[in-house]
Amino acid sequence: MAARLMKRCTYLLKEFSRLAPPVSPAGSLRLVGVAHKALTSSAALTSSNFPGSLSEPVEKQTIFTPYPERQEVDQLIEKATQPEEILDLLGAGHCLHQNHAALMLIQISRLLSEKPEGKATLCQDTRFQQLLQLANSQVATVWHGTLVKLLRSLYTLPLPSGSKELQSVEQEVRWRLRRLKYKHLAFLAESSASHMQQRDSQELLTELLVHLERRWAEIEDGRTLVALMMKTGHLSESLMTRLEDKCLELVEQFGPEDLRKVLVTLAAQNRRSVPLLRAVSYHLVQKPFALPKNTLLDLAYAYGKLSFHQTQVFQRLAADLLPCVPNLTPGEVARCAKSFAFLKWLNFPLFEAFAQYMLRAPDIPLPHLCNVLLAFARLNFHPEQSDKFFSLVHEKLGPALAGLDAVMQVDVVWALCVLQQVRPMELHQVLQPQLHSLFLDARSPRDQSTFQKLLHINATAQLEQQEYTGPFLPAANLRPRPSAPSPQMTPLQKELQESLEKLLGSPEHGSFAVPTQYGWVLDAEVLLDAEGQFLPLRKFVAPHLPQPDGQPLPAGAKRLAFLRWEFPNFNSRSKDLLGRFVMARRHMMAAGFLVVDVPFYEWLELKSQWQKGAYLKDKIRKAVAEDLAK
Repeated sequence: MAARLMKRCTYLLKEFSRLAPPVSPAGSLRLVGVAHKALTSSAALTSSNFPGSLSEPVEKQTIFTPYPERQEVDQLIEKATQPEEILDLLGAGHCLHQNHAALMLIQISRLLSEKPEGKATLCQDTRFQQLLQLANSQVATVWHGTLVKLLRSLYTLPLPSGSKELQSVEQEVRWRLRRLKYKHLAFLAESSASHMQQRDSQELLTELLVHLERRWAEIEDGRTLVALMMKTGHLSESLMTRLEDKCLELVEQFGPEDLRKVLVTLAAQNRRSVPLLRAVSYHLVQKPFALPKNTLLDLAYAYGKLSFHQTQVFQRLAADLLPCVPNLTPGEVARCAKSFAFLKWLNFPLFEAFAQYMLRAPDIPLPHLCNVLLAFARLNFHPEQSDKFFSLVHEKLGPALAGLDAVMQVDVVWALCVLQQVRPMELHQVLQPQLHSLFLDARSPRDQSTFQKLLHINATAQLEQQEYTGPFLPAANLRPRPSAPSPQMTPLQKELQESLEKLLGSPEHGSFAVPTQYGWVLDAEVLLDAEGQFLPLRKFVAPHLPQPDGQPLPAGAKRLAFLRWEFPNFNSRSKDLLGRFVMARRHMMAAGFLVVDVPFYEWLELKSQWQKGAYLKDKIRKAVAEDLAK
């Protein structure tokens, strides 16, 4: 209390002398005398609690230790090109202050990162051990910026896992976390977070993440923000959420490289932050900066991985990538084609350029060619020079197909089936028991997807390849496997089923969610006699079922398959079906069905139940009329 009182009195005397009118020298001397007596009497009153005069701490107290002036040894440390040159400074008689030992270790770490072969001999040098001990004894006086660099350097040096010097520096950093500036925390997280995980410094890493999250509002520049998102965002969900919020504030300051890093980071962590993706997309469209080739490829990959659709961004990416295609590597072409395939964005000029690139490439690796083929199949893209392109594919696949991974063999042949370019030899390769037996008892999602493709390949062999004689999949396994135990019905599926039930009048006249031996599930199936009346479906044989049973169809009877097409079944911004669904229609028609398509964009226009019933009747009449016209 006395010390605070004296500080207050000193402040008031200064204010009084500043505001008071000028006085004579004698008056000034009297004021000084009064102040001196007051200070002396107060100091005497508190002498029992404070060992010295109160005026002394007021006059001589220092809040910050000034950084030592630059010395010759600092220049020698910076100019050193070998670790031995720095270690020689220990016995050279230089006057070393508290930061010099840390600076030496930092410089040694930098030199060893350029020439790592010197790490083995460094640990055996006694001078290096002395330097570590010196830095350990002075760690409490090392400045903040130097301390965080020292910790980063010790992580990269060949120190044992239980090094007491490293543990001492880690403990000192933990004590100072509250006092460190945010830039120091960010540097520590960016440079040392991975090392903390490797060396099991979990306590320090946890506290660092907590401080980064609590003080996230102190971030002022985009570079720090992007670095934190890349290095530490995956370590803390709450921190990443804060960083995304801050990114929305600073995204206007970002350049193309920062925008690329943000999107790639979100894609790597599979974080579909819609507000942030919209903001980044807006600036990619509005800002006129040029996007380099690598940035374009990374942006396409990120949007494809996150399945985020933004038409204007895709148009710009495709337009900017088109002139770059001749300068791309085969791997980059394959990567770009896969990215646009994931986005379901078919830009005809760009994909035609991909096809021409493949034709001009002299020695294109087979994996890249396979990836481009899969992208074409997904989007149902047929190049203008289809004969030349698929001749190249068959030429490359001929001797090498059997050497591919089993899953890749199935994927490639399935893609050729989608594009109607498969050959009997390729069907034989994947339908032989040695290969398809690997997936008959599939349990993992990937193996189940591969078996589903085998069913489609088997259907192609049965329905579209008359010259193919076998082998085929076992009849006991010809049943599609649902992707989920109890898939939830979509609104379109539910409304379609309800409307058909009212139209049919009796449950015997139709079946819903009918699994076929071709790997496809029909939304509904009905039979019509020659007069256009519904027949009891279950009384008659159904050759498309894995185990058909029943009476033969009467003369003139027609079997109808209802196929609904949801929004995800189409290319983006298009009414063209994706390749696999085009193949589904083709297979059902080859199996003897009259296909009744129910696309979402037509169904959404129907408001009343009467309209929906009339729509389905009209669809049935058109399907029958088209069949009769043939």
